[in-house]
Amino acid sequence: MTGPIAKAARLVLALILIAGAQAQAGPRKREPRGAAPAPAVPTSDKRDSLVSLAGPFGGKPYWLGLAQCGGIYFKLNVLYTDVAVRARVVKPDPRANAEFTTKLKDAIKTATVFFDGAERFLMTERGLERDDAVLAYDGHARNAGERLKTIEAALAAAKACPALYQACRDGFPKYCGERLPPMG
Repeated sequence: MTGPIAKAARLVLALILIAGAQAQAGPRKREPRGAAPAPAVPTSDKRDSLVSLAGPFGGKPYWLGLAQCGGIYFKLNVLYTDVAVRARVVKPDPRANAEFTTKLKDAIKTATVFFDGAERFLMTERGLERDDAVLAYDGHARNAGERLKTIEAALAAAKACPALYQACRDGFPKYCGERLPPMG
């Protein structure tokens, strides 16, 4: 099955996958511009360990910076997935598909490492249960990722994240003990 029929079948399959993903997401409610969802817990608490690095995360609680980085890498995963699907189905390019599939896998692994660190900080320092910790950082992570529309913007936003994680590893190895996957 090669030629136009195979191409059409791949295109239909891609459209079905995209439609299915959108249907699972459900209808989106529009929020007024500038209105951010209320966090489940305050973003600052006297129990929080604060980042002492200069830069975008300086003075913030570690859990918040880690959650934001997790959201950025999660968005990077989504952006790479879009490119990989196009390289696989819409305009077949096996080399680009393989490259972006590797990058999306690394991005989701990296996001998971950051989310795990945020979760550990909230569970230990705030005394939250795991589910509550996830709910506490989820909105912040989502907001950090949603504002990014391109791979280039996400990569730029992620530049400070490895230094944040290394500072966390140096100061809190029990919370940030994992190694970050290489990001190519």
